[in-house]
Amino acid sequence: MTRSEHRSVWVALAAMVALLACRDIARAQVNDSGDLSIELVDPKVLRVCADPRNLPFSNDKGEGFENKLGELLAEKLQKRLDYMYFPQATGFVRMTLSAHRCDVILGFPQGDELVQGTNPYYRTAYAMVVKSGSGLEDVETLEDARLKGKHIGIVAGTPPATNMAINGLMTNAKPYPLMIDTRYDSSAAAMVDDLAKGAIDVAILWGPMAGYYAKASNPPLHVTPLVKETTGPKLVYRIGMGVRGSDQNWKRQLNRLIQENQPAINKILLDFGVPLLDENNRPIGAEAANKSQ
Repeated sequence: MTRSEHRSVWVALAAMVALLACRDIARAQVNDSGDLSIELVDPKVLRVCADPRNLPFSNDKGEGFENKLGELLAEKLQKRLDYMYFPQATGFVRMTLSAHRCDVILGFPQGDELVQGTNPYYRTAYAMVVKSGSGLEDVETLEDARLKGKHIGIVAGTPPATNMAINGLMTNAKPYPLMIDTRYDSSAAAMVDDLAKGAIDVAILWGPMAGYYAKASNPPLHVTPLVKETTGPKLVYRIGMGVRGSDQNWKRQLNRLIQENQPAINKILLDFGVPLLDENNRPIGAEAANKSQ
């Protein structure tokens, strides 16, 4: 073996030893300090995948409840908060979390296989929104005969559309698009605006949107979570956070943060009008929300 070949072998061996040492140090950091740097895009930054224009969840001005949740988590983790913004439509997970441009999606239905879910941090349902004084405030299900002949707004393709069809409510229904570019349009905002103007009698929306827009209306609108349906698909869902399938330590740390900060999380959600439900489908008010679950 020539001197130059000998030197090349030693350089290669030294590089391998250095690589293994770095891996051991990284593992030690995770085991001893809880630092999850080997799973995160940047160990010093909480990188959140979010929609730039999708209130009440998030926007690029930091005004949504997921923005506020991100601020809470960043404070607890003692990390700087940053976002990877992308419209939450087809390709959202692929272009953000899966591409390692961010480390967590702060709102994802439990059981969705596109991501690995954390423990849920809230439970809510699709809801019915009506005007106060409409005579429909005490309607609790889509089976109620008082809805016959009413103009009902529904986002096409969402679960309650099936319940409406089963109960013969689609004839006078007004559909709103499901797949939209949230940078330019909002089916929820358009539906609530139509309700306020009298173009429709009832709006059926995903709970967080229903609560947010109802609370922001003047006068406020009446919201009833659809928890008593006896036919059709389920309308109540648990919502957690989404991480990559390989990020086991990161998921466990987020689960701990959720458990330790549930009252603060509940307060953020209630401030935005999100209709929170317990495991028996009973509404969670401010007093109950302040208690750990």
